[in-house]
Amino acid sequence: MLGFADFLVAQDLAPRAYLITPVRSNAVTVTWAFYDGGLNLVGNIPIETSGRYNVPVLSYYHSLNFFGRSANVTASLPYGFGNFEAAALGQSVSAYRSGLFDLGVRLSVNLIGGPAMSGQEFLKWKQGTLLGASLRVIAPTGQYSANKLVNWGINRWAFKPELGCSQRWGNWVLDGYGGAWFYTRNPEQFDLPLPAPQTQEPIGSLEGHLSRDFSRGTWISLDGNFWWGGVTTLDGIRKPNTRQTSSRLGATAAFRVSKHNSIKASYSGGTYIRFGGNYQNVSFAWQYSWFGRP
Repeated sequence: MLGFADFLVAQDLAPRAYLITPVRSNAVTVTWAFYDGGLNLVGNIPIETSGRYNVPVLSYYHSLNFFGRSANVTASLPYGFGNFEAAALGQSVSAYRSGLFDLGVRLSVNLIGGPAMSGQEFLKWKQGTLLGASLRVIAPTGQYSANKLVNWGINRWAFKPELGCSQRWGNWVLDGYGGAWFYTRNPEQFDLPLPAPQTQEPIGSLEGHLSRDFSRGTWISLDGNFWWGGVTTLDGIRKPNTRQTSSRLGATAAFRVSKHNSIKASYSGGTYIRFGGNYQNVSFAWQYSWFGRP
């Protein structure tokens, strides 16, 4: 139950995820995220948990022409380090973890409103309504041990198909996404006396963002999401109390520093957490972008 990475997957807040860019746009982003909080396990086991940890992330973005439609691929590799504590029945334990998270790759394709365009064509284009689809894949490449409660990796594949819509009115942009996470079987989940196989039901998610432009590359947004589901079955025994019904709210600000450089800051916190991770998150990112070859 204390695989912290499991609970972070459904909590993403990503404003402007379906806005398009000219073909052959590239960006390298370095993000530093800080998390402070714990897990809400009410109704399951009488345990109190807490964690404070940092997650630097290296990401690469590239846009392309997909049968005449604007598309892009993003790959992200996070690394985590931090301290965790748990207390129950008058006893407490602590752990320090440092290692790689699982590799994530996302393919997004515009369906309506955004044809593939060159840089000159893009400068003349004005956004109206955009509809896009994406598939995010998490590969089990991160640090994992079936004999430990706290792991950065989830030891299984995860897939998230999603539809996203973006509507612009002048300087205002409204985004809405709907998708679901699907998981393969984890053959070795922590259990006593020996690790046991675990499966997890899909997690549905909804996400919304309202943002305002101030100049090209400079904007702020109000972010929120809601997710539900994810009941786990461990060693053939279904655990109904592990159903998640939770939401987060946050805000993001992006600033264009120069032609190629921009920075972004964000904050989010749980508004309602029935079961799972309840963390406050602060992150800062630097992005370098360019046109042409990767």
